[in-house]
Amino acid sequence: MNMTTTHTTPVDLEYSMPLADMSVAQIVALPHAQLQEAHTNLLALQSMVKSVLDRFHAALEQRYGEQAAAARQADGRDFGVCHVNDGVLRITVELPKRVTWDQARLADMAQRMAAAGDKVSEYIDTDYSIPESRYNNWPTPLKETFAKARTVKPGRASFRLALVEGAPNE
Repeated sequence: MNMTTTHTTPVDLEYSMPLADMSVAQIVALPHAQLQEAHTNLLALQSMVKSVLDRFHAALEQRYGEQAAAARQADGRDFGVCHVNDGVLRITVELPKRVTWDQARLADMAQRMAAAGDKVSEYIDTDYSIPESRYNNWPTPLKETFAKARTVKPGRASFRLALVEGAPNE
């Protein structure tokens, strides 16, 4: 079965799905062309699934969002878990609370609390960070001073595979 994503990249599902049953060692052993094709297919499939899931979620929101909001409101809550029934289907809807704080205002309030003699750390968590681009532009003596407080860990590697024309084929 060939499917096409919104990017018009054909996805060969029959070819992609056996990868789900393959071990890491089996994938490592794939010939270059198959490795590149599998990677391309999986990325296209991932993009397509994300797009479909986004539309599906939008449809669920459109179909059940108002009922879920009414159910939460009936319980006196703006956020959290509620249940909606639609015939034989029971839908559990979770609306998490996402809180953000105005950093400039918090800093101002923290200074006022400290000036009044309050122990700010009992009320406010402080997380210090330095943008890497700023750190890299510092003079060496300043970098050396802060280096003791700096830990660098690798992120997750990403890979792009492309077949090289004219290269020997496996």
